[in-house]
Amino acid sequence: MHGEVTVHMNAPVERVWNLVTDVTRVGEFSPETFDAEWIDGARGPAVGARFRGHVKRNQKGPVYWTQCEVTAAEPNQLFEFAVMVGKRPVNTWGYRLETANGGTDVTEYFRLSANAFSRIYWALAGRLRGRTNDRNMHTTLERMKAVLEQPA
Repeated sequence: MHGEVTVHMNAPVERVWNLVTDVTRVGEFSPETFDAEWIDGARGPAVGARFRGHVKRNQKGPVYWTQCEVTAAEPNQLFEFAVMVGKRPVNTWGYRLETANGGTDVTEYFRLSANAFSRIYWALAGRLRGRTNDRNMHTTLERMKAVLEQPA
């Protein structure tokens, strides 16, 4: 009930961090989440900060808003957030950053919460959804890479 994709980016880790933690830019990169905004007074990545994302599931629909809460914000290393239903996390997404070969290896990952609903969902649609998530994470990272590797 998890997956991850890593892409190397020829950019310093500080620039990558600034991009992956700017949730307001997610619509430029993600195939499914086309808009996001900080809420409840949050202005950037900090544990407990909240934002909402506007999602078009499978790029077809349905279209809905998700409420998210930052669960890890270690500058230049880790940015993670939980998709919430009420006060319960149902899915966790994140980015791990590691300096490598003159640039940054960026790993985007997801992890479904361990509960009965998630186990049933994964048993029924997991392989298909897992492939979709892998493809979308790869697309997101490649789009970020293109922005980060543009000449200044």
